[in-house]
Amino acid sequence: MTPRARILIVDDTADNRRIYGDILEAAGYSVRSAPSADKALAVALESPPDLVLSDVSMPGGDGLSLLSRLRDDPRTAHVPFVLMSGVHTEVEEQIEGLNSGADDYLSKPVPAPLLRAKIEAVLRRYAAPTDLDKTLKAHGLTLDVVARTVTIGGRRVALTRKEFDLLTSFLRQPGEALTIAYLLETVWGYDPEAYSDPHTVAAHVWTLRKKVGAKLGAHIVALPGLGYRFDP
Repeated sequence: MTPRARILIVDDTADNRRIYGDILEAAGYSVRSAPSADKALAVALESPPDLVLSDVSMPGGDGLSLLSRLRDDPRTAHVPFVLMSGVHTEVEEQIEGLNSGADDYLSKPVPAPLLRAKIEAVLRRYAAPTDLDKTLKAHGLTLDVVARTVTIGGRRVALTRKEFDLLTSFLRQPGEALTIAYLLETVWGYDPEAYSDPHTVAAHVWTLRKKVGAKLGAHIVALPGLGYRFDP
């Protein structure tokens, strides 16, 4: 677990903020809380947390709008974001949240062991690598894993978080066939048995190719019925 990682809990119900705050503080995290999306945004911009845990339905701005506003600000664009919602949440709502850039989607009430495991798993995905290359290069492109930046010929390329993580997967495993199930699980955090729509990956590959340019994008090869491969 990241030592004293800072978690921002956003929920309009005081009891929920207290309960989940107590669980995470007992697990060794530093916790701040906010009762609304507006107040959470102010707190996050003042001192960006290591992760945001936010309710979806709140008066005066929901969790999805908060997620969008944080993603639009460079200070918080790469902060991991976990959504929570009521026990009767529809699958379509969870998919919408994940496709909007959330790293996970939990149904309340969240059992303490599950909450701890989910938070730790998300933070682990964003932890700075220790035994892996922190700078990846290919065909004039340089990807800085720690700073989460991409440049081509010295020109900065703006990628979304999922595009960045997708490109990182390709560059770390050149020449290997990466299946749709593998990418959905490692990049999106989906359970492949519950969600396996290849269009999610295809749409992001399309925008990634467009952003890195035709020459470099041609190295991302589609493998029909299987997935993708990055040709070195």
